[in-house]
Amino acid sequence: MTNTTATAGTAARTGATGSAPGTPQDLVAAVRTGKTAVVVALVRDMDAAERRAALPALKELRKELRGARWNDPARAAYPALHAAGAGCQSGAAATATWLAGADMRWSGAKSRHLLDLLSDRTPEWQAEVARRLADRPLVSRIPYELMSGLVQRAGCEPPTTEAYVRGWMDHLSRSGGSRGPKFQDRLAADPHLVRMVAALFAQDDVGWQLEWTYGNDADHGWTPALTELTAAGVLDRATMVAACVARLLRGGKPHDQRAFLGVLTSLSPTREEERERIADWTALLADAVGPVAAHAQKVLGGLALDEELTARQVAEASRGALFRPEKKLVRAQLVLLGKVLTASPGAASELLPAVADAFGHPDTDVQERAVKLLEKHARRADEGVRADLLGVAEQLSTVLRPRAAAALGFAPAALEPLDAGPHEEYLPPVPEPVRLAPPIGSVAELAEEVSALVSGREEVAVFERVLDGLVRHAHADRAALVEAVRPVVARRWWYPGKHPHLTPDKRFATSTFGIDVVLAALFDAVGTDTLHRATQRNGAGEERECPHSWLNRPRRARLWEAAHLVRTDPPPFLLATPTWTSGLLAAEDLVARLAEYRDRGVRPAEADFAQALLRVERDGGARAAAASALGTPEGERLARWLTTEEAAPEVTLTAPLRDPHYLLVNVGGIPGSQEEWPEVFRGLGLPAFHGRRPWSCDHWSAGEAHRLAALPGRREMVAARIVDQLSHVATVDARGDVAYLPLLAEAPGPAGVAVHLSVAYGLGARAGEDRTAAVDALLVLAARGDLDAARLGGLLGTLAAGGTVKAGRLVDSMSTAATTGAYATVWAVLREALPPLLEDAVRSGKGARGLADLLATAADCVERCGAGSGVPHLESLAERGGGSRLVGQARRLKALTGADADG
Repeated sequence: MTNTTATAGTAARTGATGSAPGTPQDLVAAVRTGKTAVVVALVRDMDAAERRAALPALKELRKELRGARWNDPARAAYPALHAAGAGCQSGAAATATWLAGADMRWSGAKSRHLLDLLSDRTPEWQAEVARRLADRPLVSRIPYELMSGLVQRAGCEPPTTEAYVRGWMDHLSRSGGSRGPKFQDRLAADPHLVRMVAALFAQDDVGWQLEWTYGNDADHGWTPALTELTAAGVLDRATMVAACVARLLRGGKPHDQRAFLGVLTSLSPTREEERERIADWTALLADAVGPVAAHAQKVLGGLALDEELTARQVAEASRGALFRPEKKLVRAQLVLLGKVLTASPGAASELLPAVADAFGHPDTDVQERAVKLLEKHARRADEGVRADLLGVAEQLSTVLRPRAAAALGFAPAALEPLDAGPHEEYLPPVPEPVRLAPPIGSVAELAEEVSALVSGREEVAVFERVLDGLVRHAHADRAALVEAVRPVVARRWWYPGKHPHLTPDKRFATSTFGIDVVLAALFDAVGTDTLHRATQRNGAGEERECPHSWLNRPRRARLWEAAHLVRTDPPPFLLATPTWTSGLLAAEDLVARLAEYRDRGVRPAEADFAQALLRVERDGGARAAAASALGTPEGERLARWLTTEEAAPEVTLTAPLRDPHYLLVNVGGIPGSQEEWPEVFRGLGLPAFHGRRPWSCDHWSAGEAHRLAALPGRREMVAARIVDQLSHVATVDARGDVAYLPLLAEAPGPAGVAVHLSVAYGLGARAGEDRTAAVDALLVLAARGDLDAARLGGLLGTLAAGGTVKAGRLVDSMSTAATTGAYATVWAVLREALPPLLEDAVRSGKGARGLADLLATAADCVERCGAGSGVPHLESLAERGGGSRLVGQARRLKALTGADADG
């Protein structure tokens, strides 16, 4: 091998360059060949001065390669360049920086070549390079073989940084092979084992490696290896147990905590080792992740039952456990307290105050368990302790208070709730309409708004002001507008010369790409013929695509029309720009705009005027005379529109024949509303029928606010066409489709079955953020007085009873709404939603998953608002035998509401 390398080095030194051996040109030429072994031999034959002289040329070559394409053959020189640069650097810091260069991360030299180059440096220098490399973050991907090789040659202690320790673990995990030494033996052979294992316990995100096993053999992996080496005395047992407990106390990600808990349990701590750490177990029980807390509870429980804990220690541990959210841990702790109280009756005065910590638990089942302990052991407690417990018992549910008072030796009336006056419902402020800002006055301001819009700020106010601003300033001074907007749109895909292979005309013929079509028209990037054909397209046949496709067409028609006007004859402003962010247009504003159009001799654009009519506020005909006095066809049409009562389409509930619990709606057409409208607007008044499960289409996008603004005051019509796709969030677990529900709740207009069904599906959505949006919509509807609680509850009951909406998800939604202070609102909804679920539970003998929690939420609301009334089928469930949580919550709600209302 040495002779071959020397021959290769000689060949390189007498290469085609004709340069003297060791010159920079000679080295660069060798590097360009990509032959790393040749470069290593050449560098090793160079003295320090020659190496320093070669560095500038190597840096220039590196700069050159950075600009090369990924498939450029020149990039094959990277491994050789990586090695040459490392060998020619003199300082440790500079060498480490070169070795860790991001541009050579994926094509660096092999570690054996680098170590060969650096072997002639001093041990101190190599140790410093190793330390600096180990200090690099993991993303630098420094090879462990390089760092460990430097450490070995330097004879120094290995670094204990994240990069080095994780590299060490990776190296051991993948080395050896199926026929090599056992993992335990490879680990034991490491001369720095003790130091590295101690460093391992300080690392994060190593849980998956600790749980790693070799092949299918569970006895070969990190945890069994550490256990075996500890048992053999290679690792100190006391140190390992202490390190495990300390790592658990430090906290971290659940996966890591479970892995280190696995190491601890595999060590099988003795009773003496457990007794030495009572304070640690107590802290872990209070604050650690669930599995660790459960282990700590098990350890403390064993010590307590063996009478190795004092009553005070049991009480202290219990206080931490009873405040945890995991009901299983809380119940287990109450069971333990009951056993200790039975075994040590004299400890009642110390332990019952700890039991009382469960009185304020949100789960009334937990409260009842605590009251049972009170009933069994309170008589053994001191009188002063019982008096103190009576004050704490005020946190209990109303149903449990009399039992607690009696157990403590007081009259039930001692815990009657104080008269706090009538319930006060907390609902969000009613949203007030917001007027749009004045028209954009300068091209500089318009450029800023365009930048915000194309960056994704899809707000109605921003879009409408930008669209109007582009038309206004194209009319006033198109050249100035183009220069102001050019820096903003220079990176858009359609910008002239940006992507010659693209054909904007072909793309803009079928899609507007939002405001881009108007901007492209401004820069002559789309042809007038293309825009004209798009504006003339009547959409024949498209009404069969999906029920809500028509909702998108008015906006697209306006954009194509505005783009065509910008290219040909832009008007001074647009008619349809709304007055309010809801999309509504004040009648006086539209009359004034039409008057200015008349005075300037401007003819209104078809889609613009149609959208303006759909947006104008019906004022009872107050502005009809002024509109008629304009003396124009548009004025006359506006006058008729203002004085004609609009016939709202009928929206009816429907369901597929094969799935009666899957609810959709049909929306009827508007009689006599089609003739005067442009073709693209006529479909808004056509019927839409949903008789089967919804299908996916490409019309569902982030344009919900624009749909509501296109038909302001008609949110029921919008909701009726969208609810089929919206239902996917509950039925097929889609995500993110309910962001428009709060906007739907804030929008003007009647809220009928379609709006309430939309909220119902949102409340049953899979994603938590989607359920939160639906809760916001529910509360806004209630605050505005638009919520029909009986209708929403009935829809939820039908959907949940059939399994279309999961009851467990409704628990989260309704409890979230209740915790805002809307207890009466939530109860009014649940009062109608529960009967179908209760009827099914009585008939089948088991309730839907989550029904017990739903009953608990309902009971909590009744306790808060005091508005209880009988619920059908509740009594039948409450009278069932047994002590299940479902039956217990049914009994609680029955006690609060009285007998069944019917059935």
